[in-house]
Amino acid sequence: MTARSRWGIGGSAIFLVVVTGAFLGNTRSRNSVQARGIPSNSATATVAFASPGRVEGASETTQLGAAADGILKAVYVKEDQFVKRGTLLGEIACDDLQASLQTAIAEADGARQSRIRILRGARDEEKKIASEKTAAARATFEEAKSRLEMQRALYQREQVSRATFEQAVRDLGVADANLRAAVRTEELLAAPPLEEDKARADADVLAAEGRVRTAQERIGKCSIVAPIDGTILRVYARRGESFSTVTPRPLFSLADTSSRHIKAEIDERDVDKVSIGQKVVIQADALDGKRLNGSVVRISAMMGRKSISTGDPSDKSDRDILEAVIGLEDNTRSLPIGLRVTVQFLTASSLKK
Repeated sequence: MTARSRWGIGGSAIFLVVVTGAFLGNTRSRNSVQARGIPSNSATATVAFASPGRVEGASETTQLGAAADGILKAVYVKEDQFVKRGTLLGEIACDDLQASLQTAIAEADGARQSRIRILRGARDEEKKIASEKTAAARATFEEAKSRLEMQRALYQREQVSRATFEQAVRDLGVADANLRAAVRTEELLAAPPLEEDKARADADVLAAEGRVRTAQERIGKCSIVAPIDGTILRVYARRGESFSTVTPRPLFSLADTSSRHIKAEIDERDVDKVSIGQKVVIQADALDGKRLNGSVVRISAMMGRKSISTGDPSDKSDRDILEAVIGLEDNTRSLPIGLRVTVQFLTASSLKK
């Protein structure tokens, strides 16, 4: 074999290696992805960047616990059950607080009745009795006065002794004192209550009603109610378990599952590459190779910390992220809440062709 032949064979081999490497490089490029659902005049769409995301319902998943310490007395719901806002999900046993509430209610009723009596004044029966005593005292006074005038005339004619006359004078004085006392009592019963008595009664009522509200609020903390309309995703609570606010834990997970969206966490290096309305492609191991299409509907106004772990050792956890909400074009798929997905953000230029 001549040298020229060897050179020809070597050049052909090198050319084949270069062509094969270019072909494999294009097919495996991380900057291009075959996107299903992209307009037919663009078979491929360029991926600007990719971010981890998580499937959420119409509302964020809410972890519910109790606000009081005690034993879980009852659990009223089960997983996958739809509940309305205010539905009782579970209760902590608070029997001692119920007794305190009944005592506070009784004290409040007593304080209100005392205030009513003060504002109303004496009863009509008491006023009538006082009026009758005043009339009797006045009659006694008039009788004593008339007797004194008679005794004075007899004493001046020396027909009665001085002692008899002086006794008549004393009887008139006693009758006058009794009349004054009866009149004073009748006036007091008819008089309006004193301002200081009213103020004290009002303060007693307010204090008693405050104790009732405090007891009711403490009892209210023993009930776990749904803050929104939604579906119970998980029930962690078991009847008879103890709960402590010192080391709280969730008892129920609740979310509005009427629709689905994706919340993506965008690395701070890619913040300037995302915009409202930008098209995206969603992928996940659970989708069995299928892709979902969507677009950016909302972008957070502030940076935050990562909450989605990708499991990649090279993933930097010390960088801040920007949250973006992705609306799905096909929102009929029942994706599990909390499913981790990969969100590929497409460049706008690739969709204009």
